[in-house]
Amino acid sequence: MGAENPDHYRNKAQIPIGQGADGKIQMGFYASHSHRIINSNECYLQPHEFTAAMNAFKHWAEKTGEDVYNEKTGKGRLRHLYLRRAGATGEVMVCVVVNGNGVHNEPELVETLRKSVPNLKSVIINVNREKTNVILGKKCRTVWGSDYITDTLCGLNFRISPKSFYQVNRKQAQRLYSIAGEYAGLTGEETLLDLYCGTGTIGLSMAKKAKKIIGVEIVEQAVEDARKNAAENGIENAEFICADAAKAALMLRNRRVIPDVVVLDPPRKGCDASLIETIYKMAPKRVVYVSCDPATLARDLKVFAKLGYKTQCITPVDMFPRTSHVETVVLMSRVEK
Repeated sequence: MGAENPDHYRNKAQIPIGQGADGKIQMGFYASHSHRIINSNECYLQPHEFTAAMNAFKHWAEKTGEDVYNEKTGKGRLRHLYLRRAGATGEVMVCVVVNGNGVHNEPELVETLRKSVPNLKSVIINVNREKTNVILGKKCRTVWGSDYITDTLCGLNFRISPKSFYQVNRKQAQRLYSIAGEYAGLTGEETLLDLYCGTGTIGLSMAKKAKKIIGVEIVEQAVEDARKNAAENGIENAEFICADAAKAALMLRNRRVIPDVVVLDPPRKGCDASLIETIYKMAPKRVVYVSCDPATLARDLKVFAKLGYKTQCITPVDMFPRTSHVETVVLMSRVEK
């Protein structure tokens, strides 16, 4: 399923900040298979607001002389500029990832961004003092505006905070969720288990056709957002659990929760074998698997097949136009032995 518009579709950007040999700030993208930053003033996969935010932030940093984080020494302050935009509302979040509690001249930073970035809704400091490649730290502090931005997806409103998982291409995500909904085949009588649910987008988009949905996500902030998303959309048949997917699935099985349909949307590494085994023991009629990596998807489908779940339908969706990546939705049905 191709994309109608392959440009300016990304609603999230993680822009590394470094220092060149000339001492000037570098911002852009890592060169392939490295942490060498290539300066980029504009990316045609990202919205124009991100270009405005990058340029405004760089101007502020050069003007104030804020120091830049050095990966080798672990010293310096500015690490990443993390940007999010809600496609339906146009709201923009600017999150500055720092090696410290904040930056100098925060009021000036806010004023610079407010003058330059259309529809700016939120300016947040994320604290990451760890010597790690993980971009976001655990603590966020809102400097100006709201703690989140709001987008509309499949007719529902969703809160997006810095740590919330949200598909990077809103229009294609709606098409993907539509296919997942068709594959789920809900009639209003089923219990749906949504594993790796993030802010609840997939499960909540199917809630009206389900008897009950149970979402599982390990990121606490995302679970909080999922609960608020359900409340704000008047959805009362949804429950969200903060836990590892495999442990939560086992816990639900011990509670004798029997899902009719399981939806999986795991990270690139795919599913653990223990999780697939637990799903098999729950014996759902259908499993809908949403994957961003065809290789781990193929591996996991093979495991499901050995346990009696036959692959019925596969639809690749071009979620990331102008890249080699693809999102895939798969329907598996339990075969009675």
